[in-house]
Amino acid sequence: MSAVPKRLAAVYMERCIGCYSCMLACSRYRMRSLSLEKSAIQIRTAGGIERGFIAVVCRACADPPCAKVCEPKALKPRKGGGVIFNPKLCTGCGKCVEACIIGAVVWDEERRMPIICTHCGLCVDFCPHGILRLEPVEKEVIW
Repeated sequence: MSAVPKRLAAVYMERCIGCYSCMLACSRYRMRSLSLEKSAIQIRTAGGIERGFIAVVCRACADPPCAKVCEPKALKPRKGGGVIFNPKLCTGCGKCVEACIIGAVVWDEERRMPIICTHCGLCVDFCPHGILRLEPVEKEVIW
């Protein structure tokens, strides 16, 4: 029996206080950095502190546009949606950033390659308000 693929979901954004713990966890774990710019999940204001926050993260598209434009095939569709990134194949063209319709592909200027959520769930463990969760992919997400 194979494991059910999971994807990251921001389910209670009204609870978000903008502490950026999720972003720092992602950045530190995946990129070995303490820079908010090196996080695959981005927490942004929804128009000022009074209006709350939004989470910009890969939505695990069933037919990911970022993978479609990746000519060297550094991005390949992942079972259950989203992509798997092979940095050895990346040429640093940046087309994946332009192709993502929700802006979830972050460009790492230093390494000249994308930072994309792998749906590992580490950020979920560091969110003090239970905003994020990993959920099973029951149906494919098409954007």
